[in-house]
Order: sequence, then C-alpha cells, then structure tokens
Amino acid sequence: MKVKTIKMTYEPESDVLSWEANKQAIDYAEEFDNVVVHFSKKNVPVLMEILEASKFLSKAKKLVGSQSQLVKS
Repeated sequence: MKVKTIKMTYEPESDVLSWEANKQAIDYAEEFDNVVVHFSKKNVPVLMEILEASKFLSKAKKLVGSQSQLVKS
C-alpha cells in the first residue's frame, strides 16, 4: 500500500494554514467561509487553505475538548 505524503504549511504573517492533497495543476478555486479549496480541471481538490487559521484551530480545540468530555461521561 502506497502512503501519500501531504505537504502542510502555516504562514504566521497571514495566519493561513494550507495543505497540498496532490500535485495536479490548479484550474480554479472556491471559497467556503474561511476555507479556500483549489481544484484541478477534473474537480479534484488539490490545495486547501484555512484563512484565520489560529481562530479556526482554537474553535476546533474547544470542540474536541467538549466532545471528549461527552465520551467520558
């Protein structure tokens, strides 16, 4: 089984977390709130970006913490 390596980067100046799903050429992008997804011509996601990443990760951390409390109860 071949394991894919995902390239993930964080730009602190712009507070953007991005990861590259594959090496295909980007044809277009769509924005969903603070998430930008770049697609290939065949509509395959190539690159994902989370804008205001620190805010997103803070919310995710709180959500994961509250979910783990529910599981323990």
